[in-house]
Amino acid sequence: MVTIKDIAKLANVSHTTVSRALNNSPLIKEPTRRKILEIASQLNYSPNYNAKSLVMQKSHTLGLFLTSISNGTSASFLADTIKGVNSVITQEYNLFIRGIDDYQDFSSINPQRFDGIIVMSQSVRDHAFIYHVLQKEIPLVVLNREIEEDYIINILSNDTEGSRQAVQYLIDCGHTDIAVIEGIPTFKSTQMRKDGYLTALIENGISIQPEYSVSGNYDMESGYRGMEKLLSLSKPPTAVFCSNDDMAIGAMNAVFASGLNVPNDISIIGFDDIGFAQYTTPKLTTVKRPVEQISILGAKKILSLVTGQEEKTEKVFTNTELIIRDSVKKRG
Repeated sequence: MVTIKDIAKLANVSHTTVSRALNNSPLIKEPTRRKILEIASQLNYSPNYNAKSLVMQKSHTLGLFLTSISNGTSASFLADTIKGVNSVITQEYNLFIRGIDDYQDFSSINPQRFDGIIVMSQSVRDHAFIYHVLQKEIPLVVLNREIEEDYIINILSNDTEGSRQAVQYLIDCGHTDIAVIEGIPTFKSTQMRKDGYLTALIENGISIQPEYSVSGNYDMESGYRGMEKLLSLSKPPTAVFCSNDDMAIGAMNAVFASGLNVPNDISIIGFDDIGFAQYTTPKLTTVKRPVEQISILGAKKILSLVTGQEEKTEKVFTNTELIIRDSVKKRG
């Protein structure tokens, strides 16, 4: 197996110089670095990260933890999260992906195993995990859910404002009987989206009707059941804001199953802008949440924390965007 010493001999430099050149050290002049990389390439040199890890006390593993992978996390949310993080993480690192709810205890989460951890947090239930990571002094970035502590790097989308804009759009289209199908009660996103819905109604002087709020589970089936419940009311709503797109698709199916039409009888708006949203019939009007963008920012932050470049803690809000398609009709 080719070693750094072999490269040093051929390049006629010290093995420290080779090591620095391979690690892109600014101390090495460009012609020297290029020469060393060329020799390394010709010899098919590949760094032994295990040996390197022992010397540097680094695991070369980054953890990506979600609240749950199997409960309440849609396939598109999971895919966008992994895609975003993976696009930034260099090949030098292994990416370890797991649901927090898979763990009975957190004893295996330690600095020897993880150089840094990204938490895609969907629930307050994650607090115990987050505090464990902090206690172990593992570099940490929390995505998606607002954390009160201001010493944590926190990146999230402004779900409340996105939901307010969605419901405002329904109001601008002439709707006043507007219902909401809510998400999983313990998820912070559920509360933020409900707050946006209520804010829009209050700002427009529309009275809040408790029967127009039904609970869901962030899946298509609960969207279907929620819409059935709303259709059975003596005065069904003319428009429904669904707390995610999966429930909006379920709700649309329930409308068609009852012999009614979207958007002619009932307008529907979703949240997330999943891949399927533009292929439903009608195409779904929804709020685009930049999950992939949040994940990209989170991965960049964890890399700069791990390499010691980043020190300031901050809260970063990324903007949602209302995507207008065909599932909302103007009343007029």
